[in-house]
Amino acid sequence: MFDYLAPRLKGFIIRSGSSPALAEEIVQDVMLTVWRKAALFDPHKAQASAWIYQIARNRHIDIVRKESRPVPDELGEDPATEPDASQILALEQETVRLKHAIAQLHPDQKEMIVKAYMGHLTHQEISSQTGLPLGTVKSRIRLGLGRLRKELKGLR
Repeated sequence: MFDYLAPRLKGFIIRSGSSPALAEEIVQDVMLTVWRKAALFDPHKAQASAWIYQIARNRHIDIVRKESRPVPDELGEDPATEPDASQILALEQETVRLKHAIAQLHPDQKEMIVKAYMGHLTHQEISSQTGLPLGTVKSRIRLGLGRLRKELKGLR
């Protein structure tokens, strides 16, 4: 099947506007997909070649879309620019308010938020570390963030 369809698929993809190298990659990927998903093929819906060409077309579209996505420019700060005193003061005041808001949280919520955001742990890691169910960890974080959001509503 590969020997019969691969050259035809490659030509189809090249005619769609891809380079030969990219077309070969797509064909390899398509044939691997066909091999892995052969059980999903329904001969009552279409011929095998039509199914395979549809997979190739979709894969080509996915790659073209991925390549044409605009990449955001990096927002680099000018090293010569330093924050002025008002910016430093505002940041310090925000930090004090945040610390105060975190201190007011329920101890369970505070622990989960500190582990997740300051300890850089995933929800699953927190669950494993504390022995709590994953849903409980997520609920405590969600509720704590809701209280923080309400407490810090006036910031920015």
